[in-house]
Amino acid sequence: MDNKIIETEQPQLFGHPKGLLYLFFAELWERFSFYGMRALLVLYMTKHLLYDDDMAFGVYAAYMSLVYVTPMIGGILADKILGYRKAIILGGILMVLGHFFLSIEMPVFFYGSLGLIIVGNGFFKPNISSFVGELYAQGDARRDSGFTIFYLGINLGAAIAPLVCAWFAITYGWHYGFVLAGIGMVAGLLVFKRGMKKNVFGNKGFVPNQAVYDKKHFGLSKGKLIIFASLAAVVIFSTLVKFHEFEGYLVWIVSAFLIFYIGYIISTVSTKEKKRLLVAVYFTVLYTLFAAIFEQAGSSLTLFADRNVNLVGMDAAGTNSINAGFIILFAIPFSMLWTYLSSRKMNPNSAVKFGLGLFFLGLGFIVFAFSAHSVDSFARTSMTYLVIGYMVLTVGELFLSPIGLSKMTELSPVKYIAFIMGVWFSANFYGHFFAGKIAKLTTVSDGNTNVFSEGIFGNITEYITGLTPQMALGQSDAFQQLFSYVSVYASFGVISMIVGIFAILIAPFIKKMMDGIH
Repeated sequence: MDNKIIETEQPQLFGHPKGLLYLFFAELWERFSFYGMRALLVLYMTKHLLYDDDMAFGVYAAYMSLVYVTPMIGGILADKILGYRKAIILGGILMVLGHFFLSIEMPVFFYGSLGLIIVGNGFFKPNISSFVGELYAQGDARRDSGFTIFYLGINLGAAIAPLVCAWFAITYGWHYGFVLAGIGMVAGLLVFKRGMKKNVFGNKGFVPNQAVYDKKHFGLSKGKLIIFASLAAVVIFSTLVKFHEFEGYLVWIVSAFLIFYIGYIISTVSTKEKKRLLVAVYFTVLYTLFAAIFEQAGSSLTLFADRNVNLVGMDAAGTNSINAGFIILFAIPFSMLWTYLSSRKMNPNSAVKFGLGLFFLGLGFIVFAFSAHSVDSFARTSMTYLVIGYMVLTVGELFLSPIGLSKMTELSPVKYIAFIMGVWFSANFYGHFFAGKIAKLTTVSDGNTNVFSEGIFGNITEYITGLTPQMALGQSDAFQQLFSYVSVYASFGVISMIVGIFAILIAPFIKKMMDGIH
């Protein structure tokens, strides 16, 4: 059926396909569950399970990176066998079980729960995003605007969850916070099911080939086999999180798989599609750097807020909602901005937006580092810098992340959309892996300073923060910890800004390779 016919047949609401509203709320509640749990996880490990910082950062980084490697597999299975609808429902059920099992305080349930969420997210995350892309015809000017609205749903959930789940955890106990996150996931599933019942998605998202889905192996259809394989995968991923120090081997395996499979796709598509696919890979590499720095938010920035910031009106877990809160404020204005600039033919192309995203991300982390100028006698800085830093990096996020979601659905060959969306989310896999390495640079042991204390980065740190290693080592452990945080933030802030400027400079070349895609 022609794309234009499909587009006109879809029910519309506020100038967008009505299905967007249901995907918006389904994603809102799914992200409520995900970010509610994420805000609690590092604090739960360091304060309740009494893990040291290295152990907590290792488990957190392994969990968060694996959450974003499974979307590649979930994307392939949806493309070939399940379709978007069945993949989203299967993923949602696994995530519900994961959140509820976290309320049982036993190691097997702790790691098993993380494994369930990892596998469930692999089915849910890439396919709901791909579903949004399928609501719009190729070249539809509303696409970037639609994805920015969808991104607002993600961040409404992410803004509310840390505050509410943290309050439940503090008031009633950690496990009540996790249960509340699970209830949010149930709500997301119910919204999605209601959308299907009302037929707002038209004929989109069904099993691509019913004969393939029903084909039996070992007496079971492929659809049923995927369910059993998913449960087996939970055991594997739970083990990888527990023994997170071996995750580096998985990075090599995933990299080899990506190179092989993307190389295979390149060999089967047209010259135009090859160029666009290479741009998708380039954007994914930039997003990996963005994620590695940005994702300090759930780990080292949470502990920085807990230990070295004078918090007002919220606890450290609640600071995870600041970024999402600013996205709620800025998402609709940004969505309107892209539509307005497009109408005036002034909308910067996606390659420029990616560069600006990295530039503002770096600037936000420099603001965090600059907070050292306001340090008091207890080695605590003003919360104002934390809020302003989050505001600035949120601007960077809105230049890059929702635009990347939109572009992946346009740049990928039609047969491989869900897989390429999974490749996009693999940036979070790599990003979280490297974010864990960055977070570990902020730990303090036996008075040793990190690698950013000397040479050119030592000069950068001193220029931005006003602190030197000698000044920090001459004071309390709290001051040494503060120096460790701000030296890392200053250095990676500068790195991000430099890469952002470079990306802007080569944007004309990237735009040419996109061959007509803005």
